[in-house]
Amino acid sequence: MSKPAAPLKGRAARLARLMPSTGPSTAARTPFVLLVVVLLGGGLITLLLLNSALNEGSFRLSELKRDTTELTDEQQALQRDVDSRSQPDALERRARELGMVPGGSPAFLDPDGTVRGNPTEATAPPPSPSPTPSPRASAGAAPDPDASAAGATAGPSGSAPAAEPGSAAGSDSATAPAAESTPPPTSPGR
Repeated sequence: MSKPAAPLKGRAARLARLMPSTGPSTAARTPFVLLVVVLLGGGLITLLLLNSALNEGSFRLSELKRDTTELTDEQQALQRDVDSRSQPDALERRARELGMVPGGSPAFLDPDGTVRGNPTEATAPPPSPSPTPSPRASAGAAPDPDASAAGATAGPSGSAPAAEPGSAAGSDSATAPAAESTPPPTSPGR
């Protein structure tokens, strides 16, 4: 089947005598096989380390997404609270709880120093009779945190400040609580 090798001549014969031809050598394959095994093992270990690092990053990412969702929900709840407290009727109610009264008609100063308009003093409307206690207050519910600040200045009805014991009794002392020295605030856009 296979032909015997033809005898070599010249230079090829001399080189063939220097290298023994005892068949395929297994000693020459051993370093190559070890190199391939080391490369495959190193690649496998590197792949495992990379996979574990990616999994750790994935867990951290899902944790951060959950935290972001919670903080977004909290921010939206706080924004709804701010929006409900900044509505005009809520601001008016809170101002009345603090003893504030609606301002009179404003007056404006022109650049030349003349007064435009007819300024009037703000007066409090007569106090209304005490409202009946709400079911929330009678059930022993915790008071509104905004009302706790007003409780220090509000009278027994919670709508107007109480007159101090040493002050003169009269309608002026109940309507203007110690703010005679400062001018009433005016809105710049009106």
